[in-house]
Amino acid sequence: MSADYLKDALETLKDSGVRITPQRHAILEYLISSMTHPTADEIYKALESRFPNMSVATVYNNLRVFREVGLVKELTYGDASSRFDFVTHEHYHIICEDCGKITDFQYPGLDEIEQFASHVSGYQISHHRLEVYGLCPECANNKVN
Repeated sequence: MSADYLKDALETLKDSGVRITPQRHAILEYLISSMTHPTADEIYKALESRFPNMSVATVYNNLRVFREVGLVKELTYGDASSRFDFVTHEHYHIICEDCGKITDFQYPGLDEIEQFASHVSGYQISHHRLEVYGLCPECANNKVN
């Protein structure tokens, strides 16, 4: 499945006129295979042995390009570091209040809420974001012990 995502993502980049460099390919591959919603620094650390001349700025610049073409969502939750999520489909997030882990979960789209919000407010709604907070199983288990 992730090979298909990678192929489609590379096609999207090419169609957008973005040159495919080995670093871009590796960053994209890492994002697709990662379920942890990594920070730019985490991506850099994971790839620095393969690309010793790559800088953190290179990672940030590539993430910006990916975000601009719609391949990546930047997740900001008020802490210092943005996390990045490869966009495969619409989904929501559960965030651990203890360790900061972010987990995807599926729920039917909330389009009717957007329509209602538009109707009652007069706003032109562009998007929404749903976040659920609690303790992940590991942190909850550590609190018990």
